[in-house]
Amino acid sequence: MNKTRGVGVLGRSRGRRFATALMAATLAVAGATACSDAAHEEDGPAPADQAETAAIEWGPCPEAAKGVARDPELTCATVEVPLNYDEPDGTSIEVAISRLAAADPEKRHGVMLLNPGGPALSGLDMPGTMAPTLPKPVLDGYDLIGFDPRGVEHSTPQSCGLEVAGVPGHFPYPAANGSIDANVELARTEAQRCAATAGENLRYFNTANTARDLDRIREALGEKKISYWGRSYGTYLGAVYSSLYPEQTDRMILEGNVDPTRVWSGEAEGWGKSMVERFPDAAAVAAAQNGALGLGGTVDEVTRTYLALADRLDREPAPVPGTQQSMNGAILRTVTYALLLDNKTLPILAQVWKAAADLADGHLTAADGEVLEQVFAETPPTPGVPADNQATMFLALTCGDAEWSHDVADYATRSAADRKAWPLTAGMPANIWPCAFWKAPIEKPVTVTDTGPGDILILQNRRDHATPWDSAQGLRKVLGDRAAFVGVDNGGHYVYDEGSACADGATVDFLNTGHLPDEDVLCTDIEQG
Repeated sequence: MNKTRGVGVLGRSRGRRFATALMAATLAVAGATACSDAAHEEDGPAPADQAETAAIEWGPCPEAAKGVARDPELTCATVEVPLNYDEPDGTSIEVAISRLAAADPEKRHGVMLLNPGGPALSGLDMPGTMAPTLPKPVLDGYDLIGFDPRGVEHSTPQSCGLEVAGVPGHFPYPAANGSIDANVELARTEAQRCAATAGENLRYFNTANTARDLDRIREALGEKKISYWGRSYGTYLGAVYSSLYPEQTDRMILEGNVDPTRVWSGEAEGWGKSMVERFPDAAAVAAAQNGALGLGGTVDEVTRTYLALADRLDREPAPVPGTQQSMNGAILRTVTYALLLDNKTLPILAQVWKAAADLADGHLTAADGEVLEQVFAETPPTPGVPADNQATMFLALTCGDAEWSHDVADYATRSAADRKAWPLTAGMPANIWPCAFWKAPIEKPVTVTDTGPGDILILQNRRDHATPWDSAQGLRKVLGDRAAFVGVDNGGHYVYDEGSACADGATVDFLNTGHLPDEDVLCTDIEQG
């Protein structure tokens, strides 16, 4: 992916890291119960023969949001899929796909589908952002295929008509005194709105059906197998696909991993711990600049300053001059979570903390103002896509993949305990979401298994607070001999092209040869850029 970064941290920015930061961060606060057998596991279509390729009409891609740079070689198309795979001849929907063709047809190995995560991030532009990071042999060998998952952006976009359009606004941080009453009311209201506005059909926009869509894409492309690279939520999607269609899975890379036995609320249980492991990386950056920032000269001092600032902004939100916005504790924590996803944004995060502290103290500088402008900047919407599309589909997937507890009192108890144990996350991971009031999923989660060929490479950072190390270990255990594990002694959510020649080399070798490392690897050769 390229190195461009967007300007809006809280908006729907499309730069390299800000584009995925807040959506990828949402993974660790979703939830439900352990996986069980899927009703559809026997329903996967038989492999299509390449001679029977459905005609795909590649052409111009849909209009992008203003300011989004798109690879001029990218072409797009749509594939028709069933809304409900139990009624394959019933209502159909369209899934938008994109392609960067292999650079050397004579060396072409096949296709590689790409998913950036989310849940609910658009993937149409992912081939263009990934291509600059990949060596020539990989670009020669694969058609890079992007797609918007069903319901997302240009793939029959869904909308609940939510008043709060962005996902970050839905993060359920308790009130300053720990009360979750307002969270309960918002969760109930939004669940009711989705049921009334999007209706029953929204229940078919789940991960299992998205995986089935991938196999329809495979058929439409005329491929016997597909390779796949999924990040964050995309690791769960890939694991589900490889379990439903093991014989159609070629080479699969899963990066920043979800434990499929803990989808989704179970994933949240480790988030407080993983934040404690990751936060010192940013605190050390701030401490090194104590003379300029005044946040503390040690990691412990910076951490205490941050916790006190977040508590203060919970109780007294600070209006941002020249806007109708205020900085509160929830926003500070959300921006912190987002900018911890990448080592390259840690210096920016330190500046955000300083600006927030100065704002709270009432002596904002011009430089502080520029930082806050990035935090609160609005980015242009994607033409033809409802403003609340990402938030709607985030809820559809996290609430529709697996059932949540409906015990409101239990959420209050668990949030209070989590708030005490892990002050950095303030009780949010264990708090209530609209999923507590959601209609039961249409099917049980797909059981991810070790059945199938050894064709999966797991990439994981040791200090990934969004999808923790423990989650990746859980996935590794479930996949067994199907997978190899490459861990990196690094922080952040991204592994490939982040300074480890060890990890990058293993990834490229696997894509080029199909050979997994003989044993699990821990890479320690991090070069910070």
